[in-house]
Amino acid sequence: MRKIIALLALVSATSLARADEGMWTYNGFPRALLEKTHGVKVDDAWLERVRLSSVRLAQGCSASFISPTGLVLTNHHCVETCLQDLSSAKKDYLADGFLARAPADEVKCPVLEANQLVAISDVTARVKKATAGLQGKPFQDAQNAEIGRIESECQTSPSLRCNVVTLYRGGRFDLYRYKRYQDVRMVFAPEFAIAFFGGDPDNFMFPRFDLDMSIVRVYEDGKPLQTANWLAWDAAGPKDGDVVFVSGHPGGTDRQLTMAELEYQRDVSLPNTMATLSELRGALTEFQNRGAEQKRVSSGMLFGVENSLKVFKGERSALVDRTFWAQKMAAEAAFRKALAADAKRGKEALKAYGAIQQAVDLQRNVRPELSYVMGTSGFMSDTFRFARTLVRGADERTKGAAERFPEFQEAKLPAVTQSLFSSAPIDDDFEIFKLTWSLTKLRENLGADHPFTRKVLGQESPAEMASRLVKGTKLKEVSVRKQLWEGGKAAVDASSDPMIQLARLVDPDARSVRKMYEDEIESVTKRSGETIAQARFALEGTSSYPDATFTLRLSFGKVQGWVEGKKAIPAFTTLGGAFDRATGRDPFRLPQSWIDAKPRLDLATPFNFSSTTDIIGGNSGSPVVNKDGRLVGLVFDGNIWSLGGNYGFDEKLNRTVAVDTAAMTEALRKIYGAKELLGEIVR
Repeated sequence: MRKIIALLALVSATSLARADEGMWTYNGFPRALLEKTHGVKVDDAWLERVRLSSVRLAQGCSASFISPTGLVLTNHHCVETCLQDLSSAKKDYLADGFLARAPADEVKCPVLEANQLVAISDVTARVKKATAGLQGKPFQDAQNAEIGRIESECQTSPSLRCNVVTLYRGGRFDLYRYKRYQDVRMVFAPEFAIAFFGGDPDNFMFPRFDLDMSIVRVYEDGKPLQTANWLAWDAAGPKDGDVVFVSGHPGGTDRQLTMAELEYQRDVSLPNTMATLSELRGALTEFQNRGAEQKRVSSGMLFGVENSLKVFKGERSALVDRTFWAQKMAAEAAFRKALAADAKRGKEALKAYGAIQQAVDLQRNVRPELSYVMGTSGFMSDTFRFARTLVRGADERTKGAAERFPEFQEAKLPAVTQSLFSSAPIDDDFEIFKLTWSLTKLRENLGADHPFTRKVLGQESPAEMASRLVKGTKLKEVSVRKQLWEGGKAAVDASSDPMIQLARLVDPDARSVRKMYEDEIESVTKRSGETIAQARFALEGTSSYPDATFTLRLSFGKVQGWVEGKKAIPAFTTLGGAFDRATGRDPFRLPQSWIDAKPRLDLATPFNFSSTTDIIGGNSGSPVVNKDGRLVGLVFDGNIWSLGGNYGFDEKLNRTVAVDTAAMTEALRKIYGAKELLGEIVR
């Protein structure tokens, strides 16, 4: 028994949070750890106010309420799609910025949705009861059906969004109830040149000089939202060494994966994804060189590709680091050794490791089909996305909750229709470019003789097919998409639209591969991961934090620089530093508004700062608050060392990078003349 306890202690020591590590759930926040490490106490009222002031943007970012009149602060890159959707060849809001000087000037974003987490409840017992004793497909079906029922029972109004969240790889299931706001209007965004100053060369680097901010307003019943929960703006910003918190929605981490799953990411998934993104980056750059309009419509996508490519490079760098890999192996070996000595849980948990290995081996062999038959990597097109939604939705909406795909459960439909009925413009040339490129990759990755390739392309080339489909489809029109959605299966089946015909053609194959994936890979890794999690959960409970799931988390740390080799990296940059770094050439070109305002600015104003808080992708737009719960910063990035944060956290090097409220205040007042806006948020 002493031997087992010693082994478990070793495993616990490698997995429990160290000091500032941790993306903590609000109902599992470690107040004692916070007080022990930083001498700061937070009470229930503090946690509730910050939670209700936090916002999730359903498109993949975080945000926060900053006024009682529905103003929401987030990053510029979190509203790029909105700015591009509102732009035209005559007016480019992405490049030139946006400022609504009066409420009548605030313009609705076509697809932006804001969610506020209003309640969390534990539904673990109910989900586990539904899956008790089941394996494989029956387990998957039972779990999906029960989660669908729970979400549907919760979804009593279109203004609610209900999600069952899997935590600790199945050790716990929580129901998150969100207030849903689908009327979100643009209020302010600076020019792209200062929001992303330094471009890709400076991305994930420090020092940084970016005003990566934007402000939108949430409306309810056609009027600005009146809310009692919002973050007071601290115009002075934080000081070096201050304890700060980040309340946001980290998109996902893989810190609890098995070594078999990490090996797949290191050797298969990440290298393939990086190669594809590198090629796409080159193709997009060539497309942008065709003309100003081509550059305008594709800039947002190129930004996303370059950002993702850098992230994945950083993640793989962590996995090929020998020291880091050895630590992960040692932690798993210690835990498996402890399991071998545990008569109660050990046998089943060790079998689960073997089952995951088999599932991962199968995943290696079928990866091209997963991407290009089941997925849409070969059909990179907005109109095809609409077509698949219409075709799938027509079939799935005729089924009961237990039989439907999770993405078409009743609780998910408001988000589906918001995207489907988006009024965002679609550019034919860009659609043809994307579809041609992706169809070419489909043929390349599956092979010209693969039955699916032949079925899709027939005698056409990718370019011929893409041109015919894009020019022939009517799905660019919102009214057509609404008519097909509301007409249901009969209307979709009767449609002769070429993009609908393509979606119908490939859907049986996609469903077949999806069934194989769910039955033989996903259900195995989920069930086996849950078995391992139960063994670990029995040891640690909620004393450790769960992997991120794009749900609200709270992390804490200090405003602090770091030492890189022998070089000390200060925690702060200044507005003056941006002018020193500027070259007058992209991506180090300051907007004319900044150059004109330079004599009026206090160049010593703190601009960007770093902190030891634990974040990951999805935290973009998160508020940084001080111990009093006042807003002092806006997360927009991490340093280069944070890219390995998907798999682990090194508090000596991992840093969050944020915009200082002092810089935002100075810019709004002296560069953009946004006096009315400042009057709402600075109180």
